[in-house]
Amino acid sequence: MNELAKKQQEEGLTKTELNERTELREEYLQIIRGQINTTVTGLKILDPLGNDVTPEKLKEQQKLSLNTDNNV
Repeated sequence: MNELAKKQQEEGLTKTELNERTELREEYLQIIRGQINTTVTGLKILDPLGNDVTPEKLKEQQKLSLNTDNNV
């Protein structure tokens, strides 16, 4: 991606290079989204008294993630 960005600034990109850049960006975003999802599904939120206040929606996602991991 860095090479394509530099080339774009210097001389522009061909249609093939633009397509390659788009594919690389999408691949990069999928990796980042996966990392964020993994981090978030591993969270447990506690209040100052130590009570679990993790939102139900997150707890449901964590259960789904555990089931998916166990089935692999």
